[in-house]
Amino acid sequence: MKDKFGRLFAGEYPGRMIILGRDPSGKYNIVVYAITGRSPSSQARKIIQKNQGFWVKPTDSDILSQGNEELLIYPSILFRNGIAVSNGRQTDDIARSMELCNDALHSLIFSLQSWDYEPDSPSFTPRISGCIYKGEKAALSILKRGNDGTTLRYFFGIPLIKGHVKMIATYTGENVDPLPSFQGEPLDVEMALQTPEETAEEFYYALKPGEKDFRVAVASIFSHVQDWKKQFSYIINRHERNDKEHG
Repeated sequence: MKDKFGRLFAGEYPGRMIILGRDPSGKYNIVVYAITGRSPSSQARKIIQKNQGFWVKPTDSDILSQGNEELLIYPSILFRNGIAVSNGRQTDDIARSMELCNDALHSLIFSLQSWDYEPDSPSFTPRISGCIYKGEKAALSILKRGNDGTTLRYFFGIPLIKGHVKMIATYTGENVDPLPSFQGEPLDVEMALQTPEETAEEFYYALKPGEKDFRVAVASIFSHVQDWKKQFSYIINRHERNDKEHG
């Protein structure tokens, strides 16, 4: 199961992840956003659907307040002229730029020029972002800290080809301190699933823990290629899954 998602899941802690691509039938573009977390404040979160998008919200405000709420609560997916997705509050800027740039790659470059990596020393978590413009073009980006403290900016055009899916993450998967940032180009993902439910479930299972369970949430969206506003989605939140398992 883990092999389907490449070398990333050989590690214990990949952080946050974005998948973009097209399903095997060629009818739908796919967006997946997943969260893992080590600290209690990172674990005390869920993904909910509201206000034309998906938001990362607290499950326990008291626990969440132990961390940096600026980095922990944000719109993870927004819908404007397509689909914008990221691991932070830059999602809103990406969505706005998609109304101006009329292109996925240019939208990311334009919207992220004023953003840097996250100020969470010592790991300095990268900002990962992606978008699919009107179901036609896709792009991914990662902003991470260089050795000299400057922001390294990487942008990737993602071809939307039947059965081809790419993934990017914040970390390499090693559970060490400081956490090492993701390296190289987006990873190829084997995608043979036909529904957002199946995709979210398999992705969630692929993050199944060894010694510790760092899973927080997975959101999966299938957007029709001919009309991106026709969408099917599915969300898995660990705290709800645990409630069901023990209820």
